[in-house]
This record gives sequence, structure tokens and C-alpha cells, in this order.
Amino acid sequence: MRRPFTLFTGQWADLPLEEVARLAAHWGYDGLEIAVSGDHLDASRWNEPGYVQSKLDLLDRYGLKVWAISNHLKGQAVCDNPIDFRHQAIVGPRVWGDGDPEGVRQRAAEELKNTARLARALGIDTVVGFTGSSIWQYVAMFPPVPETMIDAGYQDFADRWNPILDVFDDEGVQFAHEVHPSEIAYDYWTTVRTLEAIDHRPAFGLNWDPSHMMWQGIDPISFLWDFRDRIYHVDCNDIKVRTTGRNTLLGSHLPWGDPRRGWDFVSAGRGDVPWESAFRVLNAIGYSGPISIEWEDAGMNRLYGAHEALELLSRYDYDGAPARFDTAFSSQG
Repeated sequence: MRRPFTLFTGQWADLPLEEVARLAAHWGYDGLEIAVSGDHLDASRWNEPGYVQSKLDLLDRYGLKVWAISNHLKGQAVCDNPIDFRHQAIVGPRVWGDGDPEGVRQRAAEELKNTARLARALGIDTVVGFTGSSIWQYVAMFPPVPETMIDAGYQDFADRWNPILDVFDDEGVQFAHEVHPSEIAYDYWTTVRTLEAIDHRPAFGLNWDPSHMMWQGIDPISFLWDFRDRIYHVDCNDIKVRTTGRNTLLGSHLPWGDPRRGWDFVSAGRGDVPWESAFRVLNAIGYSGPISIEWEDAGMNRLYGAHEALELLSRYDYDGAPARFDTAFSSQG
């Protein structure tokens, strides 16, 4: 199956979108998963005359297309508690405003609504992103956390995201949540509970990114199969796990690329993710959407890595068998 391969621009927001498009086209990508970040996209300009067309014209100049856009950074602030200096660094001055936490959350929610409108204006139906979480801070469950507090966290998510998803429904757009630490859904069972919290409404699905599943011990292949009706988008990121008794899975507050970490991001195709098995399951569940390469490797030049990752993963994007091999036996006389 020849699926379109796209480059996620979130890690390239320091470059103008046109430069990212030029590079991606040169490397052989089919399109971009454009982040609402830097000069790449501004959701507040979704209805500004000429704005959306200027982005489509830019892509067209380089023979690229867009199938999904992302707004991870503002989505993070919708449910997060606390809201602090970390958010000020990622949400931008318009969403940050005076820094009042609830005001930040409300403005972030409006940003997500505008992102759905922007997606529709671009002619696409998928937005990828984060949700934030008011209960991630309690992940260690010590000091003890009453179950009522966890229940309240999922209710807070539902209360804040249902109005956002109403706009997604109005625009005919779907949200693909990336299962990720610090989000309301970060592993298998929290994903189950997150879907339950919003009564499995179709506007909310999943962006399958196996990287954070690997270090948590989640089988990303089983996850694909079990949530096959909710796989709305695929991001390809890779990691290497190296626990030595000193290097641990929690990272030890060490920066990316530090050799003392127990796991770290590597360029897609160079890590522990079983990519061939993943592509086979994508075939089995009928996923025909884009394969977006999210490049995060603190130990490799991105101008080399993003090109190589496309070459490495493209080899797994082959067609499934038109019929089972054993059907030939039944024709033997």
C-alpha cells in the first residue's frame, strides 16, 4: 500500500515553512504535517482573506500536500494543572495573556476550536495534538491520592474537551490525540478510560506514536489492533531503551542526548520500534492515511536523519497479500 509520507514540522519551527517545504520535497516526502507553531500556521487567522490559500500555494510550489495539521502546544494547556512557566514558553503571548491559569486554559481551548476551523479551511479532516491533564501530577500516587480525585480529572477532561469536539463535529474534522506521558491518556488503560469519559464520541481518536509506548512497556502493535477503530493518524518516532541499573526509565531529570538516560529518542528506523510488524498491522486494519515522520534525535544532524528515516520506513510500506497463500492449495486436483 503506497501511503503518503509526511514530515511533521513541529521540530522544524525554527525554520520558515517554505524552507521546510523545500527540504522535504528535496528528500522525497509527499507532504507535511504542519504544526500550528512559528510561522508555519496560525489558527487565529483561519478566516483571514488569502491566508489559507497562501499556505496551499506554498505547498503546491514544492509539489507537496497536507493531510493533517497539529496543535500539540496549545492543546497541552487545555487541561493542565498547574499552568506555569513551562506553558508560557510554548503557548505564545496570545494564549498566555496575563498568565492567569484559568484564562490560559480557556484561551487554549479557543485555539483548538480555531484549529478545527483552520483544518476545514485547508480542506483536511484531521488535527493531531495533546489534551493536557489535571491529574498527571499524581501519576506516582504518593502522597496517596483518593479515587475521587482521579475521577474528577477525567470529568475535567470531558467538561473541557466536549465543547471543543462540538466544533470539530460542526466542521467535519476529527481530533487525533497522541497517547503520551503528561496527557490524560498516556498508556493503555488511561486510553480506555479517556474514551469512556467522552462516551466514545467519534470526533476523538488517536494519533499512534509508538515511541513513548516502548519505554513504558506497552506493546505498540497490540495497541494498534485493540484501538484499530480509533487510529486517525500515524506519527513515526523511535527510541532506544538502555537500562543498566543506573540508567532508568524515568530519565533522572537528564537532558535529551545524555548517555546516562535509560531511554532516548533516535531517528526513526534506528531504534527499538518493530516497524515492519507495525506496517503489517496498519495494512490489516485498513489504515490508508499519512505516515508522518516525527524527527527527534539529539545525537544526529536532522538534515541527515529526516532524509534517512524516510528511506528506512518507506521499505515497509508494501502492499498486503491479495489472498492468503493457502488458497492455492484448494485449487489443486
